[in-house]
Amino acid sequence: MGGWDWGFVSQIMPTLLRGLLVTFEATLLGSVLAFALGLVLALLRRAGIPVVSRLVWLFIEFVRSTPLLVQLYFLFFVLPDFGIRLSSLTAGVIGLGVHYACYTAEVYRAGIEGVPRAQWEAATALSLPRHRTWTRVILPQAVPRVLPALGNYVISMFKETPLLLAIGVIDLVGAAKEAGAGAYRYVEPYTLAGLLFLLLSYPAAVLVRRLERRVGH
Repeated sequence: MGGWDWGFVSQIMPTLLRGLLVTFEATLLGSVLAFALGLVLALLRRAGIPVVSRLVWLFIEFVRSTPLLVQLYFLFFVLPDFGIRLSSLTAGVIGLGVHYACYTAEVYRAGIEGVPRAQWEAATALSLPRHRTWTRVILPQAVPRVLPALGNYVISMFKETPLLLAIGVIDLVGAAKEAGAGAYRYVEPYTLAGLLFLLLSYPAAVLVRRLERRVGH
C-alpha cells in the first residue's frame, strides 16, 4: 500500500470534485426548500387557526424527533410502494429540505416574536392589510435577525449530505468511497474529502460568526 501517493491524488481529484458538485447542489437546493418551507410553517403556526397551528406543531415535532436517515429511507424506499418514485437526488433534497425546514420554522418564529409589539400596533393603527403588515413591516425586521441561525443550518446541512449516500447519491464522500474501492486505497480519498469539507465549512462558519456580530447577536 505504501505511503501518501500524490500520483493517485491527481488521478482521483476529478472524481472528488464531481462529488463535491453534487454536495453543493444538494445543499443549495435543500437550503432553498428549507428556508421557504420553514417560513410557511412558521406563518401557519401564527395563522390564528388552532387546528392548523396544532397540526403544524405536531408535524414539526415529528420530523425533528426522527432521524434524517430514516426520513431519507422513507422517501426513497417506502414511497414507491404508494406509486411515488423519486430519483435519489430528488429524495435527498426533499429529505434535507423538509428536515431542516422544521428547524428553520422555529428560528423564523423566534425572529417574528422578537419584533417589538409596537410595530404590530402601528400597522394596525394604519389599517394595513394583513399581507402588507407581514411583507412590509414584520418580515423585513424578523428575517435579518435570524440570518446567522439560518447560516448555521446551511453549514449543518452541508456536513450531513454524506447521509445521502445511503440512498445512492454519490456526493463527495460517495466519490471518495468509489475512488478508494477502485484502487483499494482509502487514506488519500477520505483524507481529501475531509479536508475539502473543512476548507469549505470553516470559512463559512467564520462568516456566520461575523454576521452574528453585525446583527447584534
